[in-house]
Amino acid sequence: MSSQLTVSTSPHVHSEFTTRSIMCMVLLALLPSGIMGIYFLGLRSLAVIVACVFACVLSEYLWQKYVMKIQSTISDLSAVVTGLLLAYNLPPTIPLWMAVCGSIFAIIVVKQFYGGVGCNIVNPALAARAMMLISWPTAMTTWTINGVSGATPLAAMKAGTLGKISLCDMAMGNMAGCIGETSSILLIIGGLYLIWEKVISWRIPVIYILTSAILGGLFNHGGGFYPCHEILTGGLLIGAIFMATDYTTSPMTAKGQIIYAFGCGLLTALIRTWGGYPEGVSFSILIMNIAVPLIDMYTESRVFGAPKSNFFKRMGAK
Repeated sequence: MSSQLTVSTSPHVHSEFTTRSIMCMVLLALLPSGIMGIYFLGLRSLAVIVACVFACVLSEYLWQKYVMKIQSTISDLSAVVTGLLLAYNLPPTIPLWMAVCGSIFAIIVVKQFYGGVGCNIVNPALAARAMMLISWPTAMTTWTINGVSGATPLAAMKAGTLGKISLCDMAMGNMAGCIGETSSILLIIGGLYLIWEKVISWRIPVIYILTSAILGGLFNHGGGFYPCHEILTGGLLIGAIFMATDYTTSPMTAKGQIIYAFGCGLLTALIRTWGGYPEGVSFSILIMNIAVPLIDMYTESRVFGAPKSNFFKRMGAK
């Protein structure tokens, strides 16, 4: 025969998207909010972004080239996305050496230790942010706007003093906070672009955002019912749109995505209302990331022609 057939296991469905093309679209969706963050929070924000991206790319290259001795995958741009997302979740005043340490942790410990892109069990950028928040709480919770220190709207809600920042400023990004989380309008536009391009599903971000906003109001977070404030402040939008939707750490089925998104929203509302931190997005997504294998197991589609399985068989009962 002049040609050979390739025999492989399922699935046999191919997509026009590659890892690189998906990362390019994610970067395009993230870029406007980063520019607005630099505009409102100053050029120090740009230094943090450059430090995180450079450290992530260099860490991945050195680890693969000289430790694992395999071909580098930095050309797929996944390390760039990780660095950018981590930078967007940091305050502009963070010391650059801390940003570099967080970037190395995200790439080496959270991503490469588990086998690289597609193998990590939690979102690398969020895991690094959680590590930094625990290790350097003061540096990670020092906020400035126009060079003046101030509380974030979430901190004001936690203290019951909400009302000093208008919804318009929250939507545009003219408030203290992390670099990439401030401009809510641009984050929403970026999310709509990714949904339009079918890079992400609408289920996770929409259900996550609505659940967190509604439950936060019902839990009397901030001393009243403030769903719009819940949505426009903190890292809810960037977390729901760009992090909770990570292919590797989110469920594969539609039913699983609904459960996962509701869990993220519930945990975020609980932590924001009664937790020790004003924000709860990072820890909520990380907790649900760990639960994803269990969610997938109980929401997987039945194989065509196979008998319907039951709970006891799944648990290994005879």
